[in-house]
Formats: sequence, structure tokens, C-alpha cells
Amino acid sequence: MLDGLFGQAPVGIAVYDTELRLVRVNPALERLSGTPAEELLGKRVHELLAGAEADAVEERLRTVLRTGRPVAAEEQHGGTPADPKRERVWSVSSFRLAEPSGRVLGVASAVVDITDRHQAGRRLALLSEAGERIGSTLDVTRTAEELTEVMVPELADFIAVDLLDGVALGEEPPPGPVPGAAVLRRAAIRSVLAHAPEATYPVDALITYHPDTPQARCMATGTPRLIPVLAEDADWLDRYPEHAAKVLEAGVHSVMTLPLRARDVTLGLVHLYRWRRPDAFREDDLALAVELAARAALCLDNARRYTREHQDALTLQRGLLQSGVPEPGALEVAHRYLPARAHAGVAGDWFDVIPLSGARIGLVVGDVTGRGLVAVTRAARMRTAVRTLAGMDLPPDELLARLDELVQRTWQFKEAADDPTEVSATCLYAVYDPVSGRCTAASAGHLPPAVVRPGGTAELLRMPVGLQLGLGGLPFEAVDVDLPEGSLLALFTDGLVRSRAGDIDSSLSRLCEALAQPEARLDTLARTAVDTVLPSQAPEDDAVLLLARTHLLPPDRVATWDLAGEPEVVAKARAMTERQLRAWHLDEMAFTTELIVSELVTNAIRYGHPPIRLRLIRERSLICEVSDTSSTSPHLRHAATTDEGGRGLFMIAQLADTWGTRYTPTGKTIWTGQVATPDAAAS
Repeated sequence: MLDGLFGQAPVGIAVYDTELRLVRVNPALERLSGTPAEELLGKRVHELLAGAEADAVEERLRTVLRTGRPVAAEEQHGGTPADPKRERVWSVSSFRLAEPSGRVLGVASAVVDITDRHQAGRRLALLSEAGERIGSTLDVTRTAEELTEVMVPELADFIAVDLLDGVALGEEPPPGPVPGAAVLRRAAIRSVLAHAPEATYPVDALITYHPDTPQARCMATGTPRLIPVLAEDADWLDRYPEHAAKVLEAGVHSVMTLPLRARDVTLGLVHLYRWRRPDAFREDDLALAVELAARAALCLDNARRYTREHQDALTLQRGLLQSGVPEPGALEVAHRYLPARAHAGVAGDWFDVIPLSGARIGLVVGDVTGRGLVAVTRAARMRTAVRTLAGMDLPPDELLARLDELVQRTWQFKEAADDPTEVSATCLYAVYDPVSGRCTAASAGHLPPAVVRPGGTAELLRMPVGLQLGLGGLPFEAVDVDLPEGSLLALFTDGLVRSRAGDIDSSLSRLCEALAQPEARLDTLARTAVDTVLPSQAPEDDAVLLLARTHLLPPDRVATWDLAGEPEVVAKARAMTERQLRAWHLDEMAFTTELIVSELVTNAIRYGHPPIRLRLIRERSLICEVSDTSSTSPHLRHAATTDEGGRGLFMIAQLADTWGTRYTPTGKTIWTGQVATPDAAAS
């Protein structure tokens, strides 16, 4: 019965004498080792195993032999005499053999092959690790690097990830497999050795594989390629002598090539090499690699799509911010836009510089909630709305009130269905008048601007800050501040001064200190201020800085007359206009301007209320303004053939380049603008 138990036991049994020579093995151990018993009997541990593993086994057996304490289910790694290159894992339990009298006979070991179970556990652990590590960011290159970090050294000794050229930039690859000799760009490599000496191509190199290579076939068919023994399938290396030399010099003996495919799109390929590990790639290694590559491909495609959307949003954002900034006039303007780091997404920060009537300039900055194209689209709509309302010459507080109503109506009914997140926005609107040197500003939940006086002192403007746009509530309040010639006004978004690392007060202090350079060039000052407050070139949120240096119009560029409300004053107004234009060397504009002045003054006398004021401003254009205390606004209309009146404004609209109505606390102002000829402007 004992012989039957020994011979028929499903686990391998090895019996050693007191000298640790193998004296008996059962058939199960013969099958596990792949070696017949006659080749095993009489040999010591060091003749059966090699290296550190043999030392550990011998030490364990001697301890059991000496102490009599058994060792249960201890893992043992190594090859077999029949297949020394393939690593196997056994569970070994050892116990001492002794007679009833106590005489020690030797030691026995029960061996169970747990290689498959161990490899299955390792694969599950590797897949779990891949799920945690691959795709931690929405960066294509970093995702490729994460794939290499997971696979080396657990699965391969060297790995290279090649992506179709343009994938890292977010470009859309063609659907399905990629036929022919495609151009790829190396995205990542990793080796068990530092600096990856076995790599033929460095990172970022462009590669084109010959159609007969496993790489090109893998891309063309969309199926992985396994070459367990490279020496048996190495004809393709003749196409690349340099590559073949490095591969053979490194001792590569087994290769796998896998496509990176996701959503019916081929993004690139992965090739893995073994040269340090003696065992070749097998089918189960290929299955594991295919699973890892599939997960990585999905993460790569997500990163590619995000990169494309980020680039589209960034392009739209830059076009939004850089378009329509007027040439220097009453204000010298400079701006700086710094987008957030790529994984954070483009935010809805925006700014604008808006020419207004009476040589005034509107400055506005804002920030809309959200990220990506949605936020940029909202910012563009907000900017358009502000431009439209500013064209109506509304004061800052009233403009923000109208904008708040518009935001509530638009976002409540149009965007609630496709974007369930709460939508709000901040906005700061300021109007500078170069004639009076006064700036009027109002804020809807936005940080106040910084003001730098000509002496160099910088401080935040003390002003009331209303609620954010879209929330409704209390009315907005404006503040007036007189700015001397050469003052600096800095408008910015919170991304410039708000971060997780530091508090906003210290950032605002650094910003004011950086701006306290009244003589510096504005573009240089903008760059210095941003670099001071945000040393990192990739902030957590978009940052906008808008700088404006004030200039007062000289007194000789403005002419003002108070007129009586009598018809006789029209001729006097024409005469004063003609003399002023002659003094400004604008004689060629005198006839047209006199007609405009005559019509505007006549309308003020007929339909308005005194006092009446006529003002001419010579800036980049010739501005004519007539003010009265009536709030009734004239309207442009087409007069019938038989009508005796109604043609005045129509004629003004044809003669002037621009015209409009501006309401004031004391009445209204009808204004026109005429672009001066180059010769007149130069004079």
C-alpha cells in the first residue's frame, strides 16, 4: 500500500538521504521535471538546480534535517533539467524522515507545480496595475510611457511604442487597418537597462517599416504577430541591417508585435523583445499583451480625442482673444493670455477692447464656467453680447444689468438640456474717457483692476463687486476714478492670482509689485508680471492680463461751444465749425462736417431742450457731438416723396462713417464719426 501511495500520488515526491542525495522519486516528480528517475537518483541539490535557488533549497533541506521542523507550501522558482530556460513555480513542503527509535533517515519533499496558477495571478495583478496606471492623464505621450512602465520588466525586457505620425497632436487616423508603409513616430521606449542601448530609433524619431516586416504586416492586418524563436524567422531583419545588428548584439531571441487599435482606428503598434529572460514568448504571453495593448489603445484614443478638442478650443480661444484689438489711440494696450495645462482644459477666460463714441475706450475681462469648447463658445457669446451692449453706449453698471438678464434667459432655456452643470460668469467692464481722464468701472463677481499711478504706486481699485452673472439679485454699482496722464490700468482673471499652492492675497501683492514700473514698455511689463505671479508656464487655470496706459487728449484737440436754443445759432455753429477745422488743417472735411453740424443743431433746437452743446473732437477720426437735455431719441427713416421733412438723419447717415445716440444723466448726445484722410490725419 505504501508503494502504491508513493507511485500513484498526484504530487511529486522526492526523498533525500542524510547527505542530501536524491535516493527516490515517484512518477509524478519525473513528469514535473521532465527527466527519468535514473538521471536524477544519486544527485545532490546543486547538480539538479543552479545558482542562488540551489543554495536556498539546500539550506532549507538542511534546516529541516537538523531541526525536524517541517516547512509547508514554500514557493520555489527555477527551470527543470529538461527545460532550464522556462521558469516554473512549485509549491514545496519538506519534512524529516526518522525511525521510531529516533534515527534520522533523511528528508522528503512533496512538490506541486503551481506555475499556471502563479502566472494567472501575476497576469491578474498586471492587468489590475495597468488599469490603475495606464491613462492617468489625457496626454498621448505620457499614456504611451505608462504602457511601457507596466510591461517592462514584468512581461518583456524591451518595449517600443510607435504611433502614427500626428496621433500625438490629436489628428484623426484613417479607419481600419493601415495598409502600406505607414509613417510612424516613436512615442516611448523602455528597457531593463538604463538608456535602452538596444533601441534602434530614439523617441520622436520618424519610422517607416518595410511591408515585409512583422511590424508592417501587423499594421496592415490588424492582428498581432508572435515570433517565439527569432532565429527561426529572422529574414525580415535583412531589410534593416542597423536594426538587425543591435537586435543580435543584444541577444534578442523572442519578439511580439501588436497593433494599437481602438474604435476601429489603428493608432500605432507595440513591439516587445526578450533577451535577458531565457524563456521565449508564448501564446499566454501574447494574450496578456493583447489585453494590455487594447486597454492602452483605448486610453491613447481618449487622450488623442482630448488633445484634438483641446487644440481646437485653444485655437478658438486665441482667435477670440487676439481679434479686434484696436490700434493704440487714447489707450496704449497690451495683453497676455496663458492657457491652463493641457489636462485641465481650456477655460472660458476672455477680454476685449472696444472703441466707443466720444473717443472713449471700453475695457472688459470675463470668465465663464466650464472647460473646453463649451466654455470657449460661452465666452464668445458673452463677448459678442458685451460688444453689442457697449455699442448702445450703456454705462458699465447698466450694461452688466442687461448682460445679467441676457445670461439668465439664454443659459436657463437653451443650455439646461445639454449641460446640466451650473452656469455662471464674472465680468469687469470699464470705460475710459481721454477727454476728462475719468474711468468708470463696474464688476459682476470679478476681481477689481489694479491701478498704477505715474509715481509708481500700485493698488487695487476700491469698488463694489456685484454678484456673478446669471445669478440675478441686487443691481450693480459703478465707481468713477480720475486717472492722470500715463496711469496704468490692469484687468485680469482669477487664474492669474488664484492657485492651490498659495493664497490669493500674496499673489495680488506680487502682481502689484510687478506692475509698479510706470516707465516700462507694456508688452515687457505684461510678460514680467505674468512670470512673477505664475513662475510655472502651465497654470492650473487660464490666465488673462490686460494692461492699458492712459493718454489724455490735448486741449487743442477738443472744441466745445454752448449754444442757445434759437434757429439763428445754426449759422453760427457752422461758422465756428469751419474755423476749427481750418485750425486743425481739415479743410477738405469742412463742407461735409458743416452739413452734419447744421442738421444736428437744427434737430436739437426743434425737438430737444436747451441748453445745447456742440463738441468737436479730433482723434483718429473727427467726432462731432450735439447734446441737449431731452431724452427723446431721433430715428432714421425713409421719407416719402411728398414729405417735407424726415431726411436729416438719413443724410447724416450717408455723410458720416458712423453715428449714434448716447444717453447721459442729463439728457442725450447725438454723435457722428468721420475717418480723416491720411494727409489730414498726418497733419
